[in-house]
Amino acid sequence: MSVHLREGLIKNRDMLARTKLHLDVLEVLEVGLAAANPRTAVKNFISLRGDTLCFRDECFRFNGRVHVVGFGKAGAGMALGCEDSLGDVIVGGVVIVPTLDVHEKPRKILLVEGDHPIPKEKTLKASQALVSYVQENVKEGDTVIVLISGGGSALFEIPYPPLTLEDVAITTRNLMRAGADIIELNTVRKHISHVKGGRFIRFLEKAGAVFSLIVSDVVGDPPEFIASGPTEADTTTFKDAYEVLQRRRVWDQLPDRVKDLILAGVRGEIPETLKPGDRLLTKVKNFIVASNSISLERMKIRAAELGYRVTILTSMMVGEAREVGKFLGGVAKHLTKYKNPGEKIMILLGGETTVTVQGNGVGGRNQELCVGFSLSVRGLGNVVLASIGTDGVDGNSPAAGGICDGYLVDEAVKLGMDPHRYLLDNDTYTLLKFLGRAIVTGPTGTNVNDLVVIAVE
Repeated sequence: MSVHLREGLIKNRDMLARTKLHLDVLEVLEVGLAAANPRTAVKNFISLRGDTLCFRDECFRFNGRVHVVGFGKAGAGMALGCEDSLGDVIVGGVVIVPTLDVHEKPRKILLVEGDHPIPKEKTLKASQALVSYVQENVKEGDTVIVLISGGGSALFEIPYPPLTLEDVAITTRNLMRAGADIIELNTVRKHISHVKGGRFIRFLEKAGAVFSLIVSDVVGDPPEFIASGPTEADTTTFKDAYEVLQRRRVWDQLPDRVKDLILAGVRGEIPETLKPGDRLLTKVKNFIVASNSISLERMKIRAAELGYRVTILTSMMVGEAREVGKFLGGVAKHLTKYKNPGEKIMILLGGETTVTVQGNGVGGRNQELCVGFSLSVRGLGNVVLASIGTDGVDGNSPAAGGICDGYLVDEAVKLGMDPHRYLLDNDTYTLLKFLGRAIVTGPTGTNVNDLVVIAVE
């Protein structure tokens, strides 16, 4: 199977491709980005076959009326993919996106703007418009397609009464500052929301069937935590949410209304989120249409076509970025020493590392991983690593990530630049940009976490 690249995914590819090895790494990365394109992913996933609506090889009869609603960074592209495949059977819809400044807007599906990463007034108005749409327009037996992607937790929010949007924002902000991971964050979000944790399904009771198409930005692709699982059963509880808030030491910083709601839920005085086995779930199916693992599989095919012995090491990479980079440097050194003569090897990884911010520089986790790798493989020839965030934004920098090799450190030192210092100041973008190693894509309109390619020849 061959993947055809769109032009210009990596805008500065010509400058970055110092050798054939660099070029191969960048080409494989572009295949991963192309596989995560939300419009293409949705268009290729759904189709009409007579009077049936098909999701890959699963087909369902429907009454000819389809509504499309959704929320997330990839919402605009996903909506266009729906229109590409379904055309006139779409009667309308509302999709919440972080910006209306998009290259192309759908014809029949209304895009509305929300707030990200903290929900504010635009998110509340957009969410109310989406809920009003389904309540007023979905008739008995209609089909609803829900488009879900990263950022949906902030873009789609109606607080659980009597909470206010400010209550939700304060809770979210405090958890983020405390270093809560996405699972912890969304465990709490689901229990202070009227639409998360499967609760959105209650607004779709008239629908004959509900199909969620998901672009996953959560490591491992658990539907219940992607955008806080608005159409998926929730396995977490109010007690779990309470324990997260205590463990992250933010309980005392929360508004009283939030604490009262969580404690009432722990005591069983208010209904839980939607749980496995609920009757409403019988008409709901959730599909992952783009993810880190899907991108890695496409990348593996292209790497093999380029003549590499290729392995997907993991799609669940986590850890401190610079330390992961050093570990991968050790992998590259092992491969260099023990591979067969003349053999070309490519290792693929995905996931999402973290950065402990101690400095005031400009950079991100992918660039820190890259520099950590370079320090580990200093002086080693014929080894290249590239790491990017698939949304095109790495930390607080304008780059998507970086491309590094065994010569980067010496190159920097000759120019009077100490890579250790740039790492300590979390200023890796400044270093990589000066050395011509920062990968630039611009915002991609999708997010399936990070992609890493290591090549050894």
